[in-house]
Amino acid sequence: MNAFTDRQKEIIDVSITIIAEKGIQQLTIKNISKSMGISEPAIYRHFESKMDILLAILSLFKKNSHNISRKIISDKTSSIKQIESIFKNHFQQFAANPALAAVIFSEEIFQNDKRLAEQVNLIMQMNQNMILEIIERGQQSNEIRNDIPEKHLSIIIMGALRLIVSKWRLSNFSFDLETEGADLWKSLRILIERG
Repeated sequence: MNAFTDRQKEIIDVSITIIAEKGIQQLTIKNISKSMGISEPAIYRHFESKMDILLAILSLFKKNSHNISRKIISDKTSSIKQIESIFKNHFQQFAANPALAAVIFSEEIFQNDKRLAEQVNLIMQMNQNMILEIIERGQQSNEIRNDIPEKHLSIIIMGALRLIVSKWRLSNFSFDLETEGADLWKSLRILIERG
């Protein structure tokens, strides 16, 4: 993972703010420089393009998500509790920073840049692998049902998360994401927990 300079972090933060306030289409080098009160060439000294800034945003999200998930997995709680913690943590991250949802779930921007598509795919795969790891442990300890393959359970969990975040983003954040996520988790728990 890259270590970013203070100026790069500032550019990333301003970019996230622009996305949150004006939408991803308004993320341009011109708008970033205007928001920061510096010249466009000054931005280019730190990032070669807008796509590199988006990659940096994804990189930070991936690192943060990985660290939090690993911490949760290392806790000695039940598999169900670990999945719940990861699930709810994602909702907390998006609720605290809606622009992340705009970046991660904006498929239209990935069609134009293979690097962005690869980065988002890596994030999704990393999250699914962590969920798979927990499900497998939960099935071995008879906490999680084993009549459905662990791969399918992980898709159900990650797909539900993605759908509700996408609905929230497309509705212009019209509902409380954390509350909806907590309600959704109650239903998912019934589906995955061994009866």
